Parts: sequence; C-alpha cells; structure tokens
Amino acid sequence: MKKFVLMAGGTGGHLFPAMALAQELVRRGHIVELMTDHRVESYGADFPASTVHIVPSATPSIRNPIKFVAAGFKIVGGIAVAFGKLRKSKPDCVIGFGGYPTFPPFVAANFLGIPGILHEQNAVMGRANRALGRFADLLAMSFPQTKFAETLSLEKVLTGNPVRDRVRAVADTAYPDLTGEGPIRLVIFGGSQGAKAISDIVPAAIALIPDTIRQRLQIVQQCRQDDLDRVAEVYRQAKVNVELAAFFTDLPERIAKAHLVIGRSGASTIAELTVIGRPAILVPLPGSIDADQKNNALVVEAAGGGWVAEQATLSPQSLGTRLTHLLTDPITLTQAAAAARSLGQPRAVEKLADLAEMLSGRNIVEVDHRS
Repeated sequence: MKKFVLMAGGTGGHLFPAMALAQELVRRGHIVELMTDHRVESYGADFPASTVHIVPSATPSIRNPIKFVAAGFKIVGGIAVAFGKLRKSKPDCVIGFGGYPTFPPFVAANFLGIPGILHEQNAVMGRANRALGRFADLLAMSFPQTKFAETLSLEKVLTGNPVRDRVRAVADTAYPDLTGEGPIRLVIFGGSQGAKAISDIVPAAIALIPDTIRQRLQIVQQCRQDDLDRVAEVYRQAKVNVELAAFFTDLPERIAKAHLVIGRSGASTIAELTVIGRPAILVPLPGSIDADQKNNALVVEAAGGGWVAEQATLSPQSLGTRLTHLLTDPITLTQAAAAARSLGQPRAVEKLADLAEMLSGRNIVEVDHRS
C-alpha cells in the first residue's frame, strides 16, 4: 500500500481527472489525499480522498504589477503551507493536474524529494504545468501532439485523460436510434461552471427550428443559477420539453442517452464525449489563454466527431440552421458518434495509475503505454 497526494485546481476540468485517478488508486488499495483550493466545495463532494488539504494559491497577473507581487507572496506562503503538510503526510508520489493551485504543493513536493507526475489534459500545455515542468519526473499527456510539451526535457507518456467511474460505466452504451418520429435528445452545457453565452444563443436557436423537429426535442441543459429563469422562459414560449439545472451530477448518463451535445470544449468534456462516443457542436471558450479549448475542439473536428462553432460568429440563426440539418440527418450523426468514440481513451486511468505506482517504487508488470 502506497500513499499518493493528488494536486488539482478546484474546477471540474482539473478535479474530474484527478477524481478518476483517485478512484482507481483506492481500488488498488492505496491511500489518496487531495491538495486543492476552496472551489473544491462545488465539485469535489464525491472525491475519494482520506484528507483534503486547502492550500493558498493565486494566479499571477502580468498586466497588474501590484497584483503580480501580491500573487507571488501568496504562492510563496502556499509553498510553505504545503511543505508542512507534505512533510507530515509523507506521500510516496504526487500527481499534479494543472491550474495554479497545483503550483505551491508540487514545488513543495520537489523540495522534499518526493517524485512527481504532471498530467496535461489539453492539446495545449497550460501555463502552470509549463512552469512546473522543471520540477516533474514525468509528463502524462492526453493528446499525441501537445503544444509546448516539446520544450520540456523530461520523459513524456501518452495516457489520455482519465474519466470518472460513472463515465466508464456508460462507455459501451450504443448510440440511440434516430429514425421515425421518436424523441430527439439534446444535452447542452457550458462546462462545470456554466456559460452565459450558451444560455443566450442555444435556446434562441432552438426556438427557430421547424415545429416538426422542435416538438420531438427532449433537452437537458446545465446553466448558471442566474440564467435559469431566463432560459426557462425562452423554452416555455417555444413549447420545448426541457430539464434545467445549475449542475447535473448524472451528466455522463444523460450524455449517453443523447443524440447530440452542445457545449464548450474543455479537456474533461472532450474526454467524456469521446469515451462515451457522442457527436457534439463545440463552442470553444473565447479568449482563453493559448486557445486550449479551440485546439481541443479542432482535434475532434479533424477526426469527424464534431463541429467547431466559434462564439464570435455564432448566432441563433446560424446555429438553428445547423441544428435543423443535423437533426434531420441521422446518418451523419451516427457516423460522427463513431468517429468521436474512435478518439476515446477509456483505459487512461489505468495507464496513469500504472505510472504512479511505478514512480512510487512499487514493482508492477511492465505495460505498453502507447495504445
């Protein structure tokens, strides 16, 4: 039995793959602890950690010198806090999943001589992970081509992005039949924190779809709490069957029942869509640093598993037209579902757990991490 400390920013994109790894390590009889920030309260309720450590951190702002210096002091304080916690915990290995809350504890682990793995979920390596590369022993990647990874002189392994147990549980669900006059199921979400733009554009687009299609729709939409009433009213006027919530804990099961997904293209979203194998209209978060979401979406589009829709040029009219074409073309949707599934990495969590055990010193059977 070994002890592992997982380190992740407190949003779903970082916490969900960390949660998947925690579930696998616990299954193997290991002890898991988590180091993160205060946002874990929203997304980490089911995290299987024996202890959750909240470590001070901050995101440096190069545009504001005062905030940059203040963030520096907070990060240094976080390193000191994490150093004390790690020295007491004595883990055999640490695994960082990105986000600036990973920075203080991962650096502290390096100071203590604890081996560490960095996991990069996106097709573009995040800035926190780039800064931490010098302190890591291994880099685990989700995409074969990961921008900026080539600048790091450390061992790199393609594992894929781990998905939670409830995603893997529905991974073999066949794509639902879309013929005749049966229901058409759409799942719409803007990531774990919702997205105002998607709440503005998508319901208005659906209201423009011809009645014969709109009457068959069964929609599940996750949106911000502040947007719920406004979105509900648009659907009510359009006479659409919809279920709205600020957060669905059973979103993987709902995705598995869907004919089409509309959402952002964060790393966890892409991983779950491709493991389950569902086609999607992907709306990358505009203005994101290094366009990581756009690069993720382009990988899916290139494989034929979805369609990129830039938010800057997306309107209810253009989206309504695209939805009308897609929802009356079951062959295209079925082919896109198969293409999405071909990108999935359902064994990513086993590969990453194998690496963690290897680095912690446990003798394990050599595995092939190339597939």
